[in-house]
Amino acid sequence: MARSSADDMELKRSCEGGIMAKEKDRETVVMCMRVAKGRGVWGKAGKLASRHMAKPRVLAITTKAKGQRTKAFVRVLKYSNGGVLEPAKVYKMKHLSKVEVVQNDPSGCTFLLGFDNLRSQSVSPPQWTMRNKDDRNRLLMCILNMCKEILGGIPKVVGMDIVEMAMWAKENTPVKVTQVSTKDGPIESVVGEADSQVAVEKDLVSQAEEEDIEALLGTYVIAIGEAEAFSERMKRELVALESANVYALMETESVVEEIEWRNNRLELQSDSNVALIDELDKLLVFLQIPPEYEASLTGGSFDEGNMVKNIEACDWLTSAIKNLEASNLDPVYVREKRAEFVLLKCTFVRRASEFLRNYFPSLIDFMLNDKGNFSQRGQLQRPDHADMRYKCRTYARLLQHIKSLDKSCLTPLRKAYCHSLNLLIRREAREFSNELRAGSKASKSSTPLFEGPASANQPINITDTSADAYCKMITVFIPLLVDESSFFAHFMCFDVSALAPSDESDNKNPVAEGKINSTAELGVLNQCLQELLDGIQEDFYALVDWAFKLDPLSCISMHGITDRYLSGQKAEVAGYVHVLLDDLETRISILFSRFVDDACYQIEKYERNVRQVGVVPYIPRFSQLAARMEQYINGSRDLVDQAYTKIVTIMFVTLEKIAQVEPKYVDIVLLENYAAFQHSLYDLANVVPTLAKYYHQASEAYEQACSRHINLVIYIHFEKLFQFARKIEELMYNMSPEEIPFQVGMSKVDFRKMLKSSLSGLDKTINAMYRKLQKNITAEELLPSLWEKCKKEFLDKYATFLKLISKIYPSETGWGRLGHQKRRGNRVLVESNKVII
Repeated sequence: MARSSADDMELKRSCEGGIMAKEKDRETVVMCMRVAKGRGVWGKAGKLASRHMAKPRVLAITTKAKGQRTKAFVRVLKYSNGGVLEPAKVYKMKHLSKVEVVQNDPSGCTFLLGFDNLRSQSVSPPQWTMRNKDDRNRLLMCILNMCKEILGGIPKVVGMDIVEMAMWAKENTPVKVTQVSTKDGPIESVVGEADSQVAVEKDLVSQAEEEDIEALLGTYVIAIGEAEAFSERMKRELVALESANVYALMETESVVEEIEWRNNRLELQSDSNVALIDELDKLLVFLQIPPEYEASLTGGSFDEGNMVKNIEACDWLTSAIKNLEASNLDPVYVREKRAEFVLLKCTFVRRASEFLRNYFPSLIDFMLNDKGNFSQRGQLQRPDHADMRYKCRTYARLLQHIKSLDKSCLTPLRKAYCHSLNLLIRREAREFSNELRAGSKASKSSTPLFEGPASANQPINITDTSADAYCKMITVFIPLLVDESSFFAHFMCFDVSALAPSDESDNKNPVAEGKINSTAELGVLNQCLQELLDGIQEDFYALVDWAFKLDPLSCISMHGITDRYLSGQKAEVAGYVHVLLDDLETRISILFSRFVDDACYQIEKYERNVRQVGVVPYIPRFSQLAARMEQYINGSRDLVDQAYTKIVTIMFVTLEKIAQVEPKYVDIVLLENYAAFQHSLYDLANVVPTLAKYYHQASEAYEQACSRHINLVIYIHFEKLFQFARKIEELMYNMSPEEIPFQVGMSKVDFRKMLKSSLSGLDKTINAMYRKLQKNITAEELLPSLWEKCKKEFLDKYATFLKLISKIYPSETGWGRLGHQKRRGNRVLVESNKVII
């Protein structure tokens, strides 16, 4: 048989070296053996079904001295890339709860070790496979002996018989040969290695024990060498003594039983008395009212210096009432004490509530009487409630005890606090708002209107507007109101969870940060917060109205600021503050809508039965207004885009109505005004999507008006030519091109007469077309582009006319009369263009 790795001293030294490299304290390797590590897979009924690929490992049983105690470990070592052993896992022997031999392995060489301190019991433990069953038994016996010697017990053993293991250990214990001296001379003795030390220890007798044995033998008149005779005599006396003892026990059995029964009753009675005394001591502890607590509860002061004693007394009273209610005592025995506690509770709650109802108004009155707490002429004072909250926090624990003792007493306290603080906040807001209006440098703005001379309304740069005052008001008071709402909810003992703002929180949640546990509690808190902050909205409304009167466009900035607080800080806004901001946003939108309606009304006033010459005044004024409105945008631009949509729509509708006053000049009015709209809004349309949409709409309307007007001018000057072409097109619906020259008025002779009359004096006709365009257009900057469009349209129409004629009169095409007339027309157009330019 191959030599076991347990006897490999080189392996043992390698294990010690690997452990010392990682551990500070020295450990002794008792046994180490090479094993194969596998991991089982849980099958049905929690059994290990199979294992993964095995990995080479070394299991080492080590010990470490810790003072007078010895600790044992099971270490797993693995081979590094360089073939050196290094620690991979360590298990404490004291946590070993099970040793199991895997039944699926028919060789019986695979086992697993179960430890009760592993974090995840759902993961199958590693399996260890030995080379043979002897190595397995040798390692497991070492582990079991360690547990018994050091821990005093062995773990649960599954899959193998302990008796068989003990027999194996007895048969396979290493032996050593020793020489023993006898009368016949020295002989060899085979003694187990484990038994040799015990035998030697048993053979050794001290000098005092040897003297005692000699004295004992002397009493029996037996020499020390007569061991057999002494042994026989001792056996006889032992039998005699055992017989006498059995007889005596049988005679006194009833007496012993009686004595034992009485002792058991006395012991039970003694234990019961001790337990009763302990319970009575505990009962007396919480039933007896300490004098210092009774003094604080019934007549103590509520000044800040005495609040520590008052809180201690409240803690004791609350605990005593809870203990009395939770006890299993008969109510008859504690009825008087319960009544005493109730009276004490009512007395204390009444005194504390009365003190706080008077304390809150006095604290607020002190702040109201100090003018330094409010804004004054020439000086804005930001509200500071830090000192007030600090003083209130002194009584926070007292309010909590009042809630636990008698929750109904909180309602008047909350009302008193809300009423008092409401007076302070409203005065702070009123003084702050008045000083903002008085100290503002904003003057009444010359907002571009749609009435009066256009030159009077020029866009200006915004430096200081009335919206700045509103921004300061919002910036200072909205965070203050949010903080006061949050402080009130916590201070007045509402069921507020831990501070945890989230995007999913309800916008109507009245707590600045947190959630309310009860729907009923939520309703009460909403009502209290309304009492706390009601009335402050009037100062915000007054500031908004003042800013609107100075500059209606300031509504754009105010709306952006309000929307930013509503959307960006939604999770931090108390419910009533959110309602306030919502109302402000609605009021600002209504005021701005009123301004937009006034502007639309002024635009509609241009609709009258008078011919409009040139560009209507409201188009350049709108560009000035739009440029000014863009400067006010601060955040969302929804309000401005809605205004653009409404105003421009009214502008276009009104323009169409104005143009219809004189049908002869409809297209001229439209093209001039749509061109002016594009020219004035070109820069803004590149950056404002809403204006870009209307810019393109105006561009399309301009092109359509240009096309209609140019076609009209061309038709007026070449009426016969295009009437002849139209008549040909109508005849082609009913007959072939070859039949048309035979119709009345459509012969070649008629065609030549028409062509001669239409194209004779072509240069004069072209010049007349230009003068016609020039006469009707008031915006001279449009004339060059309009004339270019006119020339291109005429040439396109004439080319179409030539194609049509070539089908009806083929002999007249080519380089004949028509070609000559076409080349002549092109030359005239070019020459006329040079003259015009």
